[in-house]
Amino acid sequence: MLRVVVLGAAAGGGVPQWNCGCPVCRAARIEHSELRSTQTSIAISADGAHWFLVNASPDLRQQVIASPQLHPREGSLRHSPIAGVILTNGEVDAVAGLLSMREGSPFIIYGHPNVLAILKANTIFNVLGEGNVKRQPIEADQAFEPKLPDGSESGIEILPFAVTGKVAWYLRDKAQPGGRGDEVGDTLGLRIRDKTSDKYFYFLAACAVVSDELKSRLAGAPLVFFDGTVWRDDEMIASGLGSKTGQSMGHIAMSGKNGAIESLAGLGIERKIFLHVNNSNPALLSGSQERATLERAGWQIPRDGTEIVL
Repeated sequence: MLRVVVLGAAAGGGVPQWNCGCPVCRAARIEHSELRSTQTSIAISADGAHWFLVNASPDLRQQVIASPQLHPREGSLRHSPIAGVILTNGEVDAVAGLLSMREGSPFIIYGHPNVLAILKANTIFNVLGEGNVKRQPIEADQAFEPKLPDGSESGIEILPFAVTGKVAWYLRDKAQPGGRGDEVGDTLGLRIRDKTSDKYFYFLAACAVVSDELKSRLAGAPLVFFDGTVWRDDEMIASGLGSKTGQSMGHIAMSGKNGAIESLAGLGIERKIFLHVNNSNPALLSGSQERATLERAGWQIPRDGTEIVL
């Protein structure tokens, strides 16, 4: 049995964002607490006792407190069921929460060498001493099985694959850690499979383009978590919230020609869930035309704490 807990479904800054007075953030702050969401991460488990995080958001401490599945074992002075963290990119949204895991519990960080090089280059991550917190390289198109604390098999197979995205924003126009000259591995999607039941799903927190290859990969999947950052590519510019397009940040729009909704239609995906949804995105408002369009197309936006069992 494969269990998935949505720890957070928002993009960077969460909902409401601390310094934002846009319609969504105002509503979340004042009238509609159900809109509140922490930054994107999920937890997965094959046995219900050991859990792996996919990305460690800046809100990780709050997410762990809110998730009974991730609480210390009853009667233990120090314990965590979190056995590892799988990183899909090196953005602040994905790695900052690692710093909340510095209190001595052992776990393994799995990441592409490009992303692990970012951690190594930033000495603040040395608070996660490698004697206690191992760092395990993963490669695109090479399946691996994350390990339990005693070194035994977790029962989960993870297949990383490259998707079109961008290098972490804070590294634009800078020398890249590790000295590599391309962006392969900076943005990964994951196929996550329970080895016993053969149930599986896909996780893509960032994706700039839905290629024919990606369509073929996702076709017929029982469950897909997909990048839902913006409704339209120029959303932040049009709303006066910023100067970046979705594409410039490495994110496809939900709507429009070649948007996620159109591109992933007709592929026989059983359940389609948007995450990494930015506070600028009007589809977050339940009564909006954008939400109605999204739902008619068979998509959902989850609330924090949603658990799915495959």
